[in-house]
Amino acid sequence: MQVPALASRLLLISSSNVHGYGFLDQPEPEILSFLGTRKRILFVPYAMADLDGYGLAMLARLTKMGLEMTSIHRAQYRVGALDDADALFVGGGNTFRLLKRLRDLELIAPIRDRVNRGVLSYIGSSAGSNVAGPTIRTTNDMPIVECPSFDALGLVPFQINPHYLDADPYSTHQGETREDRLLQYLEENATPVVGLREGSLLRVENGTTTLLGLRPARIFRRGQAPMDVPVGSVIDLASS
Repeated sequence: MQVPALASRLLLISSSNVHGYGFLDQPEPEILSFLGTRKRILFVPYAMADLDGYGLAMLARLTKMGLEMTSIHRAQYRVGALDDADALFVGGGNTFRLLKRLRDLELIAPIRDRVNRGVLSYIGSSAGSNVAGPTIRTTNDMPIVECPSFDALGLVPFQINPHYLDADPYSTHQGETREDRLLQYLEENATPVVGLREGSLLRVENGTTTLLGLRPARIFRRGQAPMDVPVGSVIDLASS
């Protein structure tokens, strides 16, 4: 399993929208703490169909945080735009569409290189967090487009399942729970999974992954019972 470079800095958010909060309100303090003096944000809207609309909504929200933002879809030279930014913010939407567009535009390798060298900090939300893992095989999304490969950026050595939902003991639904589906993933794959409940996020810095936010994360390892870890925990899955 590939272990990310120690220079990598990532903030992986389960969801931009959390019940009881406005858009990006709940993770805002962690975003600003993570960025520090870094102000120039390059936004990646490719998980959504309306690139201009998504870009404008994010521009308004990040400006409110005191940040500067440009959207990569408006850049004349996309790879060059990576070098003009302090941080990359990859937004949510459909993970398959996001990965396909990153592949079609030949952005996978340039993003991976700059994040692993510490040149560019990485913020992902939902689909943007999914593509930070080795593959997108633990996304909740429908494959609305066909990707030639599920391999993603590989910036962290574990899979992510944003919007992780616990089973409702009062539900009459007879289909698989989210836990069932992630256990099925582990029947065919050895890479561990972090189930990120809404309101939770992971900060990766100096080779250490720390759980932040409102709720525990659920950890899935092959051959082991799933377990919750509390907010503030250091999550070590690199050797799993």
